[in-house]
Amino acid sequence: MYRCLIANRGEIAVRIIRACREMDVETVAIYALGDETSLHVSLADQAICIGEANPLESYLNQDRIISAAKISGATAIHPGYGFLSESTSFAQKVEENNIDFIGPTQLTMEMMGDKITARQTVDDAGVPIIPGSTNAVESIEEVKKISKDIGFPLVLKAASGGGGKGIRIVKTVGELAKAFKEAKSEGEKYFGDDRIYVESFIPVAKHVEVQVIGDGKNNYIHLGERDCSVQRKNQKLIEESPCAAITDETRNAMCTDAVKVANASNYRSAGTIEFLVTDEAYYFIEMNARIQVEHTVTEMRANRDLLQAQLYLMINGELPFTQEDIVFDGHVIEARINAENPERQFQPSPGKVEALHLPQGFNVRVDSLLYQGYTVSPYYDSLVAKVIVKAPDRQRVINKLKVTLDEMVIDGFTTTADFLYAVLSYPLYADGDAKEVDIKFLDRHQIIKGVS
Repeated sequence: MYRCLIANRGEIAVRIIRACREMDVETVAIYALGDETSLHVSLADQAICIGEANPLESYLNQDRIISAAKISGATAIHPGYGFLSESTSFAQKVEENNIDFIGPTQLTMEMMGDKITARQTVDDAGVPIIPGSTNAVESIEEVKKISKDIGFPLVLKAASGGGGKGIRIVKTVGELAKAFKEAKSEGEKYFGDDRIYVESFIPVAKHVEVQVIGDGKNNYIHLGERDCSVQRKNQKLIEESPCAAITDETRNAMCTDAVKVANASNYRSAGTIEFLVTDEAYYFIEMNARIQVEHTVTEMRANRDLLQAQLYLMINGELPFTQEDIVFDGHVIEARINAENPERQFQPSPGKVEALHLPQGFNVRVDSLLYQGYTVSPYYDSLVAKVIVKAPDRQRVINKLKVTLDEMVIDGFTTTADFLYAVLSYPLYADGDAKEVDIKFLDRHQIIKGVS
């Protein structure tokens, strides 16, 4: 019997468990103290407490998770997203203990996790990268030399960076020395790696990503693109597919290039290739070597279950479909519902679910960890539900999502639902081609008075 331990919590753990159950795969949930009433715990075949609420003592504790897998007899571990999902050391430990890691190989994760190596790999594959260096820059003079080609402003980035750490925007040559020192120092402090590289600064662009899945051998597939440009402080709020602002020619080229990246990295499992898209071109940003929150958008538009495909690959050594099997249908939008208060700078607002109604209907999907009486924990990510809808075109799907959000009831704490409804109603967002919607859209427009 194939048995999968889910090294995560919340809605993604629930999502993985449901996929496993449909495939007759036994499930093992892990949980921290205080999480014993979580939905994923009650849905799993087994549940094991692995530590305190502090993630370092539980969901980020590799040894305890491996021990739980051994105790439960798990043959596989699915990391979900966040926590240890992109940890190369965790992937290595899982494999060393003869447990299947449902994700890419450690080698691929190392290759694409190192931003310099990733740029080199992508550039060698003939996929456009943001103009700049493909090697670590060793001196200020080297940066000055590169700046003659790409100009100012430019960006210095830590090779192992993430979460906005180790990044410095340099507007003039006079700012270079200070920024160079700070970027290297921050890279060393947070990641133990002081290597930095240079990119041209692109202030305004759309954030468009392509879903890929591969078998790590010879079958690499794209499942279309998602426009994730509606963001606040680099956190995605609304995602949709297809991207209304690009041409079919650009779409086809971008998806083809995403498959090239998957092939070049010998990618196994589901992953995402992220691009910045301007009026003139598109550029590779990074690869997310894991399932993503917004995988649901792709699932509805391509009518394929990505979690089941991941499981099928690990059990059978091949994917359950090829590129020719993928057929796209309609327009899909997802709204992320967070336990946050938009009128108080989106501060977390955890609490007990006093009343709950999750909407239903034709082509309406809600992925959630909520149930009546559940108390949302203050210790973890604030995402409590994802509302995903499909309709024949963008205008009708926007209206459908507004109707769906209007029906939804979550009482007991404040959520972002009303804010997202306001975004969907905003004329420049609702415009047919959404050309004004880029990564700075919410910075430029005050959707709700007093909110930014």
